[in-house]
Amino acid sequence: MEFVVHTGPQLGARFTQMTAEFAPDGTLGPASAQRFIYVLEGELEVTATGKKHLLSPGGFAYLPQGAAHTVRALVRSRVAVIEKPYQAVSGAAQPPEIVVGNESAIEAVPLMGDEGLRVRSLMPDGLAYDFAVNTMTYDPGAALSMVEIHVMEHGLLMLEGGGIYRLGDAWYPVEAGDFIWMSACCPQWFGALGKKPAKYLIYKDWRRHPLKG
Repeated sequence: MEFVVHTGPQLGARFTQMTAEFAPDGTLGPASAQRFIYVLEGELEVTATGKKHLLSPGGFAYLPQGAAHTVRALVRSRVAVIEKPYQAVSGAAQPPEIVVGNESAIEAVPLMGDEGLRVRSLMPDGLAYDFAVNTMTYDPGAALSMVEIHVMEHGLLMLEGGGIYRLGDAWYPVEAGDFIWMSACCPQWFGALGKKPAKYLIYKDWRRHPLKG
């Protein structure tokens, strides 16, 4: 088993994101933090709370910090892995729960009414969860309507297609397989180029005070 580490605390991020490349029967070791996995290629068996879940491409699982689980590849597989120490907060009705699903089963919501730019939210909403993971799909020529600046940091993995990403005052061509880490308050914008849709997986921390932890 091999890992491509995209970002982590050593680079200034408050989370770790990597691509795990599994051989058949390869396993992912335990985590000291909460973990999110998204299958890029292949098939995984995830066991948690006594239940086995099969994840095919587009399948994902969120595993809270401290939740006992195993992750095993049934065939050669590539998987996006995000890990982050959990930040508890007062006011949450209950602790975070294990989540398993497939992106294809989640409704795509137009961003700000733009049918050419669609968002699927893979994580539940609520105070118990301190980060979000979404996919964003752009039709050819679609673009964000403004340059955005957030107090959250982001991890972005291009899944399909390509386009131009603005970070600060610089412009970068990106395509499937590329990764971007954006620190808090980094001006950002994306526009899709080419003849097929562009799609990326994006992480952000949220629902916690941006100056704490």
